[in-house]
Amino acid sequence: MAHTLLIHCPDAPGLVYKITGVLFGHGLNIVRNGEFVERHDNHFFMRTEFSGPFEAEALQQELRAVLPPAAVLRLSDNQPKRIVLLATREYHCLGELLVRHAFGELNAEILAVVSNHEVLGPLTQQFGIPFHYLPHTDRTREAHEAEVLAVLASYQPDFVVLAKYMRILSPDFVAAYPNRLINIHHSFLPAFVGASPYAQAYERGVKIIGATAHFVNEQLDQGPIIAQSVIPIDHTRSAQDMAQAGRDVEKIVLARSLQLVFNEHVFVHRNKTIIFD
Repeated sequence: MAHTLLIHCPDAPGLVYKITGVLFGHGLNIVRNGEFVERHDNHFFMRTEFSGPFEAEALQQELRAVLPPAAVLRLSDNQPKRIVLLATREYHCLGELLVRHAFGELNAEILAVVSNHEVLGPLTQQFGIPFHYLPHTDRTREAHEAEVLAVLASYQPDFVVLAKYMRILSPDFVAAYPNRLINIHHSFLPAFVGASPYAQAYERGVKIIGATAHFVNEQLDQGPIIAQSVIPIDHTRSAQDMAQAGRDVEKIVLARSLQLVFNEHVFVHRNKTIIFD
């Protein structure tokens, strides 16, 4: 069974030598390793996959003894993450994740889907996943978010995925899941905002359609970016064609971002990500 060691700390001479030396001393075999130094603030990152039996507390104590005091260290056994999906009306991202989950491609267990509309209930239930309909009409944002948070708390998820959940989250909601909320949006933001971004894109003659997956922070669509992609288009595409292209790229980018996060390839540092892929 492979394990993953994730370390980040202020850079210092000999860190790779010291870390790998500790692993060797415990008789462990390194099967994959990556390291990076962010020169802007001289910060070191290292992701190491290794195999072999070990005693976790003893290994961590010895590693901490050779690392700077401010080091952040985590050991992962790469078990599937527990996740809950939030959705509204759009089916493409939710459907993609439900299919990938059914075939074991996500390294995750989808515990439930929560939505402020009923329309995606039948799709979700076809996969045997609990569906929670929590309407937002005639409720304050605070009251509605309290209901959503209560459902989430009942599942105790590792991550919450916004699969085209078209509600702006309050700072209090975000604070409940720091660096554990993952969102997808089309890359027109903030250039084309509002209800009809693809109509606006058509009028402007846009030449690429893209999507961005990111962690959610208190600023709308400004959290650390996990994955992005674009596809080219031309003047022959209608606004409807652009919207379909957008759906296609969004679902792939979201799935890709989840694979990176759930397989422990992502560090969050300040407002950016360091990704070992």
